[in-house]
Amino acid sequence: MKNHTVRAISGILFLGIMIAGLLIGPYTFALLFILMMSGMLWEFYRMTMGDHYKVERILAILVAVFFFCLLFLAVTGKANIRYIGLSIVPLTVIMILSLFVKDKTDFGLFSNLYTGLLYIGLPLSLANFIVMKDGVYSGILMLAFFIIIWASDVGAYTFGTLFGRNGRKLFPSISPKKSWAGFWGGLAVAIVAGVILQITGLLDIPLLHAVALAIVMNVTGVYGDLFESQWKRVTGFKDSGTIIPGHGGLLDRFDSAIFAIPFGVIYLVIFNLI
Repeated sequence: MKNHTVRAISGILFLGIMIAGLLIGPYTFALLFILMMSGMLWEFYRMTMGDHYKVERILAILVAVFFFCLLFLAVTGKANIRYIGLSIVPLTVIMILSLFVKDKTDFGLFSNLYTGLLYIGLPLSLANFIVMKDGVYSGILMLAFFIIIWASDVGAYTFGTLFGRNGRKLFPSISPKKSWAGFWGGLAVAIVAGVILQITGLLDIPLLHAVALAIVMNVTGVYGDLFESQWKRVTGFKDSGTIIPGHGGLLDRFDSAIFAIPFGVIYLVIFNLI
C-alpha cells in the first residue's frame, strides 16, 4: 500500500508539472523540455557508458540544450533559423576531444554520445515546431499527444495486470512482463482518449483521424517502450533512474513519447491536419 501511495502521489505531481509547463506559456514549455531532455540524456549515458567520458557526456547534453534553444529562438521569431547550424560547433568539439582520450579500451562507448543525441535530443528539440504556429504558442496539441500516450500506458498496465499474467507475451525476449492483453487494452483506451479529445475540442481534427492518430501513436509508443527496454536489458538496468518515486526515471516515463510524438506529427502532416 505504501508503494502504491508513493506512486500515486508522485504521479499526480508529475502530471501537474507537465500540464502547467505545457499550458502556461512558451518559456515554461522550453524549461520543461530542457529539463526533461537533460535528465533523459543523463540517464541514457549513465546506463550505456557507466563512469566513462564524464566531461564528454556533459558536453553532449549541452549540445542538445544548445540545439533546442536555437530551434526555440527560431520558431518564436527571436533568431534566424540559419543559426541552428551553430550547434555543429560543440558537437565537433566532442569529436576532437575523443582524439585526446588516453585509454582507448572502451572507445566504442563514445558512439553512445551520438546515439543519445539522435534518440533523445533530436526528437525533443523538434517539439518546438509542434507548439508554435505562425509565431503563436499553444501547448494544446502537445498536451493531447501526451494524454493519448498516458491513456495507452494506463490501459496497457491495467489490462496487462488483469488478463496478461498467464497469457501470450508481446516480446518476451526483451520485456517478459508485457502481454498482448496489455497491448490491446492500451490500444482500446488510447482510442477512447482520442475520441474524447476530439469531442471536447482539444484535438481539432475529424473523428476518424483522431481514432487513426491514437492507433498510430499507440503502436509506435509500444515500440518506443520496447526499444528502451532493450537498452536496459543489454546494460543490466531495471530502471533508467529513480527521479520519479515509484515510477523510475525520466526515460522510463517518456520512452513511448520519443517514438509516438514524431509519428503523430508525421500522420497529421501527411493528411494536412496541422
